[in-house]
Amino acid sequence: MAHLRELATWFLHSKSVNGAQGLELTLAMRVAVAAQACLLILNIDTDCFEHWVEVILYPGAFRVNHEQKDAIGLVHNDANVLSGEAWLRGPVILSWNDVERDIYHPQPGHNVVLHEFAHKLDGLNGAANGLPPLRRGMSRKRWAEDFSAAYDALCQQVTAGETAFINPYAATSPAEFFAVVSEYFFTAPDILKNCYPGVHRQLTLFYSQSPVR
Repeated sequence: MAHLRELATWFLHSKSVNGAQGLELTLAMRVAVAAQACLLILNIDTDCFEHWVEVILYPGAFRVNHEQKDAIGLVHNDANVLSGEAWLRGPVILSWNDVERDIYHPQPGHNVVLHEFAHKLDGLNGAANGLPPLRRGMSRKRWAEDFSAAYDALCQQVTAGETAFINPYAATSPAEFFAVVSEYFFTAPDILKNCYPGVHRQLTLFYSQSPVR
């Protein structure tokens, strides 16, 4: 697609894509990230990717430490090993091993670049909560109804120990649900449409696309 190539070129001129822990990046690696990221905004304004400037690639999964307060105000340090992370006003951090796997060994509903950059779109209104700023003409009420019904159904499946229709990680929070269904929308739209037709319909309007498997 000519427009996707244009967007990827814009992305590489606007953002720094840097390696960490000694990872040496090639142009092909940078283009791979840029093209997948820009697939999300193919028919959306590039303003959606403003206010941050960097993508950081680690060789593989990376360890992060977060401070969390519990119900009584005590601070706990939680360490997690991640394949990707998107900071609200900061960089997108990715594991190159996972990016490469998604390119050469794709799995339906799995794409770390799409997932993390969907979080960037979700956070445009100041919080990643599963409700990004909607396109003109879209109904906030209808979005909430379709997404809430699907999210609640998934959470019930996961709680009951049933086999989930999609990646059960989507039941972690509404923000993760939005990111995961965005992965499905682009990599396995048939699965998403069959399981959650309302969510598929909303994402078709939001991304102004209708991907075909």
